[in-house]
Formats: sequence, structure tokens, C-alpha cells
Amino acid sequence: MQTHVRKLLVIITEAALESTLVKDVLKLGAQGYTIADVRGGGRHGPRDADWQADRNIRLEVICDAAVADAIAAHVRDTYSSHYATTLFFADIGVLRPEKF
Repeated sequence: MQTHVRKLLVIITEAALESTLVKDVLKLGAQGYTIADVRGGGRHGPRDADWQADRNIRLEVICDAAVADAIAAHVRDTYSSHYATTLFFADIGVLRPEKF
């Protein structure tokens, strides 16, 4: 089966940024996104979503490399110094490239 190369950009951050991030990723060229509520922990301790201000989201965008780079740079430069953020990329293959 033939696949087409795209980037998967994953942003894990505080839920308070959800509506702002959605506007940002669409403005920067993403055709769509997926968001899920997530829990976890790291060097700053657990984030278990026991209360509203402790919620995290996982925002995923499938796009070309230039759009993924632009979104990641914007999130890093705009939010990372004030909000808990984790960003990572993965190379993926998609079946319908026109969607992304």
C-alpha cells in the first residue's frame, strides 16, 4: 500500500491553552487536529487532573514538515516559558495526503 510522508506533531500542555492553541495551529496552516485529556507525571510530579487547573491535554496535528516546524516554534517561543509543555515529532505515512 502506498503511503505519503507527513509529520505528526504532538503537544502536551496545560488544558488552559486549548482554545488558544486550536486557533494558533489552524492559523499556522494545520488542516485539523485531535485533542484528548491526558494524565501523567514527570520531574515536576504528577498531573492527575484532580482539579481543573491541573488538567493536561494532548493536541496532535498531522501536517507537512514546514507547518509542524512553524507550530512547534510558535508554541515553544510563546508558551513554553509560562506553561508546562512537551512537544515531539514523528515521521508517519498517511493514505490520503489531501487531508493533511
